[in-house]
Amino acid sequence: MNPSSPAAEPLQRFEQHRFETRIVQNVQIRYLLWLPGGTGGARTTPARWPLVLFLHGAGERGNDLARVTIHGPPALVQRGTNFPFILVAPQCPEDQRWDPTTLMALLEHLVRKLPVDPTRVYVTGLSMGGYGTWKLGLTYPERFAAIVPICGGGEWIDVRLAGRTRADALRTLAVWAFHGARDNVVPLSESERMVNALKELGAREVLFTVYADAEHDSWTVTYQKPELYEWMLRHSRPGAAWPH
Repeated sequence: MNPSSPAAEPLQRFEQHRFETRIVQNVQIRYLLWLPGGTGGARTTPARWPLVLFLHGAGERGNDLARVTIHGPPALVQRGTNFPFILVAPQCPEDQRWDPTTLMALLEHLVRKLPVDPTRVYVTGLSMGGYGTWKLGLTYPERFAAIVPICGGGEWIDVRLAGRTRADALRTLAVWAFHGARDNVVPLSESERMVNALKELGAREVLFTVYADAEHDSWTVTYQKPELYEWMLRHSRPGAAWPH
């Protein structure tokens, strides 16, 4: 038996078909919202504020929104920190993972509803939320000025196979990733391969901070860094493709 190249074989043994249908998806998600100046403060000013979407880890899933304030920017706001962003902190349902379609629908709603600067929208998250940050940022790079994934990972093939338009947007997406070298929950290699994939694509700014002595919790020290938020605010995406 001498099989020839599949590309050279005519499709003589197969019937050719096409399937087409329409899928409608209903989504819902609960979230916490922080407005600069306190509750209601941003509603009465014409100022446009930058927005940070925070994605928590697997341990904070469920239907108790108080759990969302355990870590990250929501914890800082809960302790009284003056956070100079609109902060959106959704809660992932129990036994689910972050869904980029749901998150983007939420963001589109809030960008229309609130005084958001559409050129300064950022996403960050830890652990499972780090994975969600990578996924959302790589799926909609034209929407975000910068992303900050912490001890997460993603599908490097999404970067490798990005089409021309999305590849152009990925090259201009600012990324600052963080990971603990001794993380025994999410291996350091998960962040490394994503960072390397973006660098191979020619991304203009990909920063990668590895804490030599940190285990899985590489987020507490990260979210306490004032320079992280200063770095975010140095980045914008003029002409970001948000619906009106």
